[in-house]
Parts: sequence; structure tokens; C-alpha cells
Amino acid sequence: MKSRKAKVLHEAGGLALVEHVVRAALTVAAPGHIVVVTGHQADQVEDLLQGRGLRFARQTEQNGTGHALEACRDAVPEHEGLLIVLYGDCPLLRASTLASLVRQHNLARATATVITTEVPNPTGYGRCILDEDNCVRAIVEEKVATAEQKAVRVINSGIYCFDAATLWQKLGEIVPNPVSGEYYLTDIVEILNASGHKVHSLLHGDYGELLGINTKVELSEADGILRRRKNTDLMLAGAVIRRPETVSIDVDVTVGIDTIIDPFCQLTGSTTIGENCHIGAGAILSDTRIDDDVEIAPYTIIGRSVVETGASIGPFARLRMDNHVGAGSHIGNFVELKKTRFGKGVKAGHLAYLGDSEIGAGTNIGAGTITCNYDGSKKHRTVIGEGAFIGSNSTLVAPLEVGGTAYIAAGSVITETVPEGALGIGRGRQSNKEGWVEKRKSAPATSSRPADGQ
Repeated sequence: MKSRKAKVLHEAGGLALVEHVVRAALTVAAPGHIVVVTGHQADQVEDLLQGRGLRFARQTEQNGTGHALEACRDAVPEHEGLLIVLYGDCPLLRASTLASLVRQHNLARATATVITTEVPNPTGYGRCILDEDNCVRAIVEEKVATAEQKAVRVINSGIYCFDAATLWQKLGEIVPNPVSGEYYLTDIVEILNASGHKVHSLLHGDYGELLGINTKVELSEADGILRRRKNTDLMLAGAVIRRPETVSIDVDVTVGIDTIIDPFCQLTGSTTIGENCHIGAGAILSDTRIDDDVEIAPYTIIGRSVVETGASIGPFARLRMDNHVGAGSHIGNFVELKKTRFGKGVKAGHLAYLGDSEIGAGTNIGAGTITCNYDGSKKHRTVIGEGAFIGSNSTLVAPLEVGGTAYIAAGSVITETVPEGALGIGRGRQSNKEGWVEKRKSAPATSSRPADGQ
């Protein structure tokens, strides 16, 4: 991967690779029956997956796939029934494929079932040698394969379903590879065959779903596949995505019916969007809840916020974090919010910064209004009551309270409480100098330029 980060921590579709695999596993097993074997950057991987009820086992030395499975022997809660082996770098694996694996394994009454697939170019993959009954006789790595075996295009996906009791009994018979010194799980196929056990092949038609990620090129391809899947699912569920090839939506995002998503949008994290909304071109929404009938105009950025029904935001607005915009409110172009709560029907049409604020229902915020929330060491709140009117270019120095229905005169700097229903004015008195322009024009010219020749 040419990275300082463990491969399984790299993200595709908005989740780490290993998170995709765990989600697939959870469709066939309870959390307490899933064991994640960790090695490189084990602490980071385990921290990512904590709180899901999973079990963990450490592979302190990376001595191959057979050794990795042996490392989790004591962590497996039951050594009876079925045991499925998955790889943490296969994010495209579908839950339906695992369900089919379990079903076919039981129908075949096999000791082991290997998911196989046929690829156009099998170079680099282990070849599955099948018999006339579609059973796997051996998995041959390319570096030791004969010319005839290299011509085989059926490869091993690395995904297995085992009879657990037999697997644990035979796993210790795997010996180190004479070239690498590693214990390869693929050797279990010949061990089981030699003991008279049946190893079934489940041929999967979509080889792309089974491929692991080994480079950042492949990571990008997997990300694209996951996002195309997501866009397709959302459109089939009733959303409208214009030019979906330009739209990037994480796998956990939800979108209601009849919502329109314009080109070049990014919807990330746990974002949820209600019905009949319009998300304008280039908008970026992260971990945000958008209720029904909301208009997000183009090039608006919203992070970790809530927008209630009927509100309109943008264009070119920014809601940085922890904001709550009430129903029917309007936030216009070049307005920025941070940790601010708008009541119902609040309007801030243009060019404002509102940070650490609570603004009552029906209040109007004039263009150029700023809440001065930072004193150099601490943040302070501004509270504005319902129905207030904040004149253009007002500077509200927090901590500050402006009462309901109060007015703030345009161009004011407000530093003290404004009572309910009062008019707050904080600006210098204007004075006009009559005839000043003519007097300036007739005054003797002065210059500090050096005389010619100096």
C-alpha cells in the first residue's frame, strides 16, 4: 500500500476496509462469535472496532494465513458447528454471498467449502484444481504451478466455510512452506482430501466482489464500486441523483424519496436526508440530519448539524459543527454558523458569522452581523430572544443577551444587554463638514517628492 497505516484501516465508501468485512460477517454470526485476528497496528484496528461486541486475537508474528487462524483458536467461543474464514481487505463482499456459502456448504455436506471464481487473467493467484464432482483437490500457488495448472483460470478467493471440529483437529498438520517459512491455510485442502474429507467449490460469478485490496489503485477502484452500488440502491429506493457518476455518497447515508441530489455533491458519514429535499450542486454534507422539504443551495458545506423541515440554506453557506436550524429558517450566501441554534423561521440572508449563539424564533439577522465569541482564551455565548431585529453590520460582543423583539441599530457595536423591546445603538455620532471637498481642492499642494535633479 506504500503507507504508514495498516492496510485494513484504509477507507473505501466511507468505512475502513475491515469494517465492511465485519458488517458482512454480522449477517451470518452474532458479534460474540466473530473473532478479528490483528497483527500490524493491532491497537488501532481494535480501537476502531471496539464497542461492537467482537472478540480479538493477536497474531504477534505474521507467519501466514494458517498461523493467523491458529492464533485465534483460544478466542473462538465454540469449536463445533461451522467456521467461516474471511479476509480484512475484501470490502466488496456481499452479505448474500456469505448466505449462499453457508447454504451450499450444508447442501453439499462438505467438510470445507471454498469460494472460487474465474478471472480473465489469473496471474498471481492460487489456482483451484477441481475434480469431475466440482470438488477442490488442491490449491496451487503460481510460483510452483506447472504450465498446465497455470492455464487454469479458476482461482481461490481465500474465503472458506469449514466444519469447525474437523478444522481444529487438522489445522496443526499444516507445515511451514519451504520457501517462505509461513503456514498457508491453502494447504488444508490437501490435508482434508488426504483424510477422505470433501472440499466443495462454490463458483462465484462476480470475481470483482472477491478481490482483496493490495494497492491504492485497487483501493480507489473498490471505493468507486461501493459508491456506484450506493447510488444505485438510493435511486431504486426513490431518490433522484443527477449525473450519479459525479456524486460521492458514503455507505451509511440515507436519502428519502423524491429528494434530488445535483451533480458533484458529497454526502458523508452518518448523514440522513428526508423526503422531497433538493441538495444543490457541489454541496458537502457530513454527519448531518436534513429533515423533509429542505433546500440546500449549491456549494453549501454542513458538518454535524441538524436542519429542520422547510429550511433553506445557501448558496455558499457554511455550517461548521453542532448547529441546529429550526423549521422554515433561511440561511443565505456567505453565512457561517458554529455551535449555533436557530429557532423557527430565523433569517440570516447574507454575509454573517454566528458562533456559539442561540437565536430565537422569527429573528432577522442583518447582513454583516458578527458574534464576537472569542476573547483570546475562552468562547462566550450570545443569546437573542424571539422576534428580534439585528441591523446590518452589527457586532455583538459576547457574552451578550439581546431581548425578544429588541432592535439593534445598523452598524452598532453592542457590548451590554439589550432589554426586551428596546433599541440598542452603539455607534459614533455622524457629523458633516460642509464645503470640505472644495476647501481640499483649493488648498496649496504639498509634496514630499525630491526636486528634479536631486
